[in-house]
Amino acid sequence: MSNPLDTDAGSEMFASYENELQLVQADLNQKLDEITELSGEQRKSAISSADMVLDEATELLDRMRMEKQNIPSEARSKVNIRFRNYSTDIDDVKRKLKSLSDDRRALFGDRYTDEPQDEHLEQRQQLLSGTERLERSSARLQQSQRTALETEDVGRNVLTNLYEQRQTIQHTRDNLHESEGYVDTSIKTLRGMARRMATNRMITIGIITVLVLLIIAVIYSKFH
Repeated sequence: MSNPLDTDAGSEMFASYENELQLVQADLNQKLDEITELSGEQRKSAISSADMVLDEATELLDRMRMEKQNIPSEARSKVNIRFRNYSTDIDDVKRKLKSLSDDRRALFGDRYTDEPQDEHLEQRQQLLSGTERLERSSARLQQSQRTALETEDVGRNVLTNLYEQRQTIQHTRDNLHESEGYVDTSIKTLRGMARRMATNRMITIGIITVLVLLIIAVIYSKFH
């Protein structure tokens, strides 16, 4: 089994699938070890169970393949190595399980011969095989449904967040417009005050000028 490396930034979902795959691989290896010690119906049942777990491992591997495309390129090389190791492990398990499944003598026990099986046994095997495929397809469908529901929840949360952000932006824009109105009013008030101050200054200067002229006139009239 591949050894996990430290999780790089942006690969949290990949690491989550990786942890799940490691648990599934451990379960697979245990089932393969058990199959070698079984025969007959028990062996067939164990092979069917291992085949379902192998489908789960393959599906996790497919998810990891898609998720690693979202990882930044500078961190993707290490992830690609880990993915190839897991892919090689799963291929080895597939070959080993196929070899165990092809061992018909262990599968059918002492009843196995090289002669063709009777028609009823062959039909029974075909029926069991069809049932197993149906169960695997049903399990994959349920998993896909769970994934779709999870994706729908994520999408709903994203839409909720976007709506809240839109409300916040709208509120901020309204506040800015209101603040701009206050600023315009303040500017107009300051300009009016400045004009009044200029007018008062001119009136004051005029009064002082008149007073000075009067004083000069009075002084002049006294000396002449």
